[in-house]
Amino acid sequence: MNFLTDIWDTLAISSVMVAATVTIHFVGLATLMLMIRQRQPLADPDTRHISLRVLAILFVVFGLFAVHTVEIWLYAMVYYFGLHAFHDFETALYFSTVTFVSLGYGDVILPRDWRLVGAIEAANGVILLGWSTAFLITVIGRLRALEHEWLDPRQDKTGGV
Repeated sequence: MNFLTDIWDTLAISSVMVAATVTIHFVGLATLMLMIRQRQPLADPDTRHISLRVLAILFVVFGLFAVHTVEIWLYAMVYYFGLHAFHDFETALYFSTVTFVSLGYGDVILPRDWRLVGAIEAANGVILLGWSTAFLITVIGRLRALEHEWLDPRQDKTGGV
């Protein structure tokens, strides 16, 4: 193959992977949001248990880990089964993990033909990790706002003082 064929193959695989992981991420965050919204005790001003808020935050954090795990494993499967870039799945999974989080030790590298896929995985991972961070901060902020409303006895139900 020539350079143009190689680069288009690499960009096609990378584009499919970005589209797949962004879709997985969106569905995962939407699911977490729906599950949090269905937890009425969190929004009930008569329920002031900090343990519920702590459990909600832990639920979101573990949910985010699960979503990222699926995305990392998807890249690892492409490296191992699709591109045959590594001799064993554990190496593909290790490479995918350190690449996705942009740690990039460099002790395991992709063959030259697929290096751009790894670079795009790193960019994809940074964006998805940032999105997760923003989501987590939003959830914590909303829980803190509820806490403020619960703790401020001067406010009535309409928000006035």
